Amino acid sequence: MKYEPTLKTRREFLRGTVLGSALSWTVPSFLANTFATLHAAAADAPTQPVTGKEATILVVLQLAGGNDGLNMVVPFGDDHYHRARPQLGISARAALRLGEGVGLNPGMTGLKELYESGHLGIVQGVGYPNPNRSHFRSTEIWQTASDAHRFESTGWLGRYFDSTCNGCDPAVAVALTRQMPQALAAKQPRGICFSTPENYRFIKADQVRADELDASEAIYRKMNEAGEVAAEASGGTIEMLNGPAPHAGSPLDFIERVALDAQVSSDEIRAITSKAQNQATYPGSRLAESLKLVGRLIGGGMATRIYYVSQGGYDTHTNQAGTHTRLLTELADALKAFVADLKAQGNFERVLIMTFSEFGRRVAENASGGTDHGAAAPMLLLGNRIKAGLLGRYPSLAPSDLLNGDIQYTVDFRCVYAAVLESWLKTPSVPVLGRRFTPLAIV
Repeated sequence: MKYEPTLKTRREFLRGTVLGSALSWTVPSFLANTFATLHAAAADAPTQPVTGKEATILVVLQLAGGNDGLNMVVPFGDDHYHRARPQLGISARAALRLGEGVGLNPGMTGLKELYESGHLGIVQGVGYPNPNRSHFRSTEIWQTASDAHRFESTGWLGRYFDSTCNGCDPAVAVALTRQMPQALAAKQPRGICFSTPENYRFIKADQVRADELDASEAIYRKMNEAGEVAAEASGGTIEMLNGPAPHAGSPLDFIERVALDAQVSSDEIRAITSKAQNQATYPGSRLAESLKLVGRLIGGGMATRIYYVSQGGYDTHTNQAGTHTRLLTELADALKAFVADLKAQGNFERVLIMTFSEFGRRVAENASGGTDHGAAAPMLLLGNRIKAGLLGRYPSLAPSDLLNGDIQYTVDFRCVYAAVLESWLKTPSVPVLGRRFTPLAIV
């Protein structure tokens, strides 16, 4: 007997999902059936209970490659810092002072303004026991929230979806990355990765006049053109890292594969972002383009609870000084524009932005004008309701307090995750993290 889709109208099919919005009504019936299955529990709800349409939103920003936290949040008042970094150390005169002998990198004026306005919290010395200096393994630990000796198949945000988001929209998570982050890997896969427009068969630039391109498609194209050379141009070799590929054999992978052969046009894509325009001027970096698109999606009422973006290039083994400051300037300027956009929309109250990197760098500079893989580093939290200022304790840089040349963590990163889960996403953290971690006071 032929299976009939349960979705009865084009509007029902298109509502509430990026892929549904992108695919034309000529999509094969078996793909429509797959969407029908995914939407069965919530297809008739005008606003799903666990979406970003009205609820709080988390934006995760990965600083890939191992961000040098010592030159981002600078302990300019510490003599140990200056002795360990006679060339790379940032002087007290150059640092953007925050107090307590600590300041921001001089390129981060945009974040200094957010700090002074009470919208930035800096969690100092974040790491985990028995740190791993491998980019890939340490990224996996951060994305799965596992202990250093354990291997998990699902990500911490994926487990959040499994425990909280039963029946929610497949687009409850959107990753503007080249592949789905392991953090989003779940037993019941949710989330859409769509940074590369060719994966969804957008109209190519040579098939349409430039003045006909929708603004959102132009953002996609610019973002991905920049991505081709992002690692080389940034001075680092790391653009983004993931653990084992998630979602193998999942319905959403099936949808993405089928979407390659579906007829897609920019008319349907336009529906995603036509509800809102950016309310701020963004700089021209790839990260800014990603956040600009997130701003449009939030302003357009996307049913997305988690956005995931990445900035690469932080693997600064050589010639770090100029490269690192440039990256941090791009980071600060992009975040400043994003916050201004959210404020103008009236959505800043609902959004929490959290940064992380797989590890920091070693305390001592190396002979190549750079720094090697280290351990703990700061995390940034931006929002209208967060606890602003310096959170946690800056680790000691005294040689006797270092562990194999690395600073020792003072805050377990899972205490930050627990706080995000409980205070922001309003869900118990133990089912997600596997055991109790004392939430850091962030709101």
